[in-house]
Amino acid sequence: MSQEQWTAVDSYTGKLLIPQDTTLERASRASREAGLPDVEVSPHQGKLLHLLARVHGARTVLEIGTFSGYSTIWLARALPADGKLITIESGILFAKAAAAHIEEAGLAHLVDQRVGKALDVLPQLAAEGAGPFDLCFIDADKPGMPEYFRWALALSRPGSVIVVDNVVLGGSLVESAGTDPAVDGARALHDMLAAEPRVSATTVQTVGAKGYDGFTLAVVGE
Repeated sequence: MSQEQWTAVDSYTGKLLIPQDTTLERASRASREAGLPDVEVSPHQGKLLHLLARVHGARTVLEIGTFSGYSTIWLARALPADGKLITIESGILFAKAAAAHIEEAGLAHLVDQRVGKALDVLPQLAAEGAGPFDLCFIDADKPGMPEYFRWALALSRPGSVIVVDNVVLGGSLVESAGTDPAVDGARALHDMLAAEPRVSATTVQTVGAKGYDGFTLAVVGE
């Protein structure tokens, strides 16, 4: 199997199962044209997040890592009219681009954008009494994954779902500790999950247009 074939399969199934969406396409294209890194989730991953939020009946969502707003739009579209999504982004250019895309999608009334480092913003959310969130999506810098997960757990409730993206890192997850800060973060996250009695979790490897990676899905227990 090759990257070319993974991309072709994504293209084939996407045309059948993911309707063409000019707003999402513009969000993805505009980010690339502005010279921003192509780091948002794929259309298949975006729809998976949307379906997870719908199946779970999520009314409140926390997103750590807004980027272009692509995943934000997918998640916000799953919310009811009185739902709320809080998204955190440290990059000013990303945040400005995301705000425009979220506004174009007609979702600004559902989305509370916070600009700043997540580990500065998350304590502020706790102090404000934000949450508990029904669903948390973590897609930010990989060395910070363990701390982001701790905060997501603190801002959750029994039954909350936490999704962490990019945890396999092209298979580098199995490399020895100390080889790469991103690998260290992903391994520390898995060690934390193994020792955390409040959550039940699994990690799923994925291939597709974005290459070889994976995500962790965790459910908060009693």
